[in-house]
Amino acid sequence: MSDGPYTLDDVTVAMGTYNEEAAIETVLTDIDDATDGRASVVCVDGSSDRTPEVAREHGATVIEQEPQGYGVAVATALRVADTPVVVTTDCDDTYPMERIPDFLDRINEGYDVVSGDRLYWGADAMPAFNRLGNAAFAAITSLLVGERVHDTTTGMRAYRRDVVENIRWTQNTGLSAELLVRPLCRDYDVVEEPIEYAERLGETKLDPLEGGAEILGSILKVCLEERLF
Repeated sequence: MSDGPYTLDDVTVAMGTYNEEAAIETVLTDIDDATDGRASVVCVDGSSDRTPEVAREHGATVIEQEPQGYGVAVATALRVADTPVVVTTDCDDTYPMERIPDFLDRINEGYDVVSGDRLYWGADAMPAFNRLGNAAFAAITSLLVGERVHDTTTGMRAYRRDVVENIRWTQNTGLSAELLVRPLCRDYDVVEEPIEYAERLGETKLDPLEGGAEILGSILKVCLEERLF
């Protein structure tokens, strides 16, 4: 594996997909447009609709498995990706795939993790309850890790391959937070990059109260583990 500078050929976009037939074609088309078709895509899928078929038609590598939750799917996608740079995203068309080259530029500047900050411009498309919860998660995380964090649970980030390989990911619903917290606690170079956030296509699968409680539990657990060990 080279040390860079990396190009779009060195990028894999990794995502978990679950019944995202309404959005998957748009997301994959946007990835192709943003990367001139040079980035690879890995989808780990547990869908009962046509999501995996549409993804394969667009050239994505699809690993089908029984639905086991967000974190299990995304962690599997991260492990399958074999390029020097891995970009995570959600498959609901909320994240700006046109920013992938910008994230790659920040990796080439020397950062280990580039984390999309949805709250920087207000995230007006996000339900108010979710915005409040995400702001609270960020405040708690900042206090625990000793570094200002603005968006703990964003689904769009870029990672150097060694970050993915060197950390054992343990959380499921809270994986989005873990993917930021553990690198911060281990002194990787992390930068937040402001991004626009759009209304999702299709229905959400996450209950805000139950999911929020699980994410908060993950933040506390991961911070405690990292500080103790």
